Amino acid sequence: MFWADKFAADASGDRIIVNDSKTPSGRVHVGSLRGVVIHDAIYRALKHAGKPVTFTYGVDDYDALDTVPHYLDQAKFAPYLGHPLCNVPSPEDSATDYAKYFMGEFLEVFEHLGVRPEIYYLRDLYRSGKMNPYIDLFLNNAHLVRESYKEVSKADRPSDWRPFQTICENCGKIATTVVTDYQDGKVFYTCQPKAMTYVEGCGHSGWMSPFDGNGKLPWKVEWVAKWEVVGVSIELAGKDHSQKGGSRDVANSICRKVLKKNPPTHAPYEFILVNGTKMSSSKGVGSSAKEIADLLPPELLRFLMLRTQPRSVINFSPNYETVARLFDDYDFLIKCHDTYLQLKREHTREDVYEMLEENSSRPNNQRKPEDPPFLPSDISQPSPALLYSQLNEEGEVKTYQPFDFKVLISLLQIPHLDLETEIAARSANPLSDRDWEVVRDRIRVGKKWLQDYADEEEKLVLYLDSMPDKANNLTAEQVTYLETLAVNLAGDVNWEGEELQTLLFSTSKQIDVSQKSAFAAVYYIFLNKERGPKAGSLLSYLDKSFVIQRVKDAIALHKN
Repeated sequence: MFWADKFAADASGDRIIVNDSKTPSGRVHVGSLRGVVIHDAIYRALKHAGKPVTFTYGVDDYDALDTVPHYLDQAKFAPYLGHPLCNVPSPEDSATDYAKYFMGEFLEVFEHLGVRPEIYYLRDLYRSGKMNPYIDLFLNNAHLVRESYKEVSKADRPSDWRPFQTICENCGKIATTVVTDYQDGKVFYTCQPKAMTYVEGCGHSGWMSPFDGNGKLPWKVEWVAKWEVVGVSIELAGKDHSQKGGSRDVANSICRKVLKKNPPTHAPYEFILVNGTKMSSSKGVGSSAKEIADLLPPELLRFLMLRTQPRSVINFSPNYETVARLFDDYDFLIKCHDTYLQLKREHTREDVYEMLEENSSRPNNQRKPEDPPFLPSDISQPSPALLYSQLNEEGEVKTYQPFDFKVLISLLQIPHLDLETEIAARSANPLSDRDWEVVRDRIRVGKKWLQDYADEEEKLVLYLDSMPDKANNLTAEQVTYLETLAVNLAGDVNWEGEELQTLLFSTSKQIDVSQKSAFAAVYYIFLNKERGPKAGSLLSYLDKSFVIQRVKDAIALHKN
């Protein structure tokens, strides 16, 4: 059973609330999308199961600004360190404040991905008074909150510590205030100069009401209050919050001790790493969610998040190998799904399952030629990862004829090439309107990837008008290889990528030259580099007479 369907099967109740949240401390990185898509998949699974479910998403905009991201004006925003994010000015006039500015960008990505939760802001929960009963409850049971901190995370709070942070009436900071008393509906607080390392408190102290937006609960306590106010049934959390003795364990303990209730269903999910590094919104580490959403088709971005079990790390980087593999994996599932649909049209349900059962139990090397190229893990259903990757909540998959993204990247870099004509010629069947829709979007992706993400080593600079300098560095062995290759290319060769690739290999074996040396010779005389895209495909894009003449010209350099 797919992991999201397992959550749905285990859930019960007249009103199931799936919740996630985010602190908008800066540009939201792509790693934050994992929780969004995971919770959306659980929500969809519950809908498919016919259960009453709502997906909510909280914006934790009463959290303090604790770092000024490097891409913002440090002098402008440093004075707002320690202030609630919703009280910090917006970097641009397009939003009313800092929190809504950065959250607005993230919510655009939600729409792009077909994620449509009910959005709520913590400022509204506090200022409307919805949090008031829980503020009062936790202040009156501060001893139980302190017990949870000590028992679970070994954090020993002073006996006069109260679980609340006011917004200082003098300086406006929320990060530096410490509450030490609660009487008659008012708290006594001090804006302590040394409370935080990144900003100083002003030293002001006094009594004030904690209600109606005058401050906030510490976030582990606030988490519990949100569960009650929103009515949360299911909320997963990242690995950092889910470790033993971590934030979620503390919140769970507070929920049981103070509210006398079990906390919502929980499971941890792993990070998304960029080249092995955990991403951070406030530090600007990693690609932003909007940047990756602008690059990848939405179904591919959902698929990136869903094809891996939540407890497994996703190591993502928008380089050639990673992006191309993502397209290949998705295209494979599309082919499988298309085959499944064809079988359903042409055979009875029982026939389909019998054929799939035969295929799934037979090793690939024993499959009959007429067998469908589909080896599902669950023969009775198409891939859940594919279904939950679709933008529509019903999981309807619009199939298409895949066109290799790696080939497209190469074609985009061939000068004077009629791209769409070449794509049509290389496609196994005539392209439908749906096929062209997908191809043209991939052309967009390919152009953007080449412009914004490709390293110089990954770019294809084809020398059509002159011989590359590295052709002068050919070894005697490589020249011999090219001499034999020129003869073989002039023969009766089908000028197609796979056949040319085979010919390049067989020529190296014919004269006992290493494949590495042989292919380097080809790349030297066309690309001026030692490595490149699939050499057979590269040559197939070029005119046969031009290729043979270039090989001969390279040989001539070493015959003088």
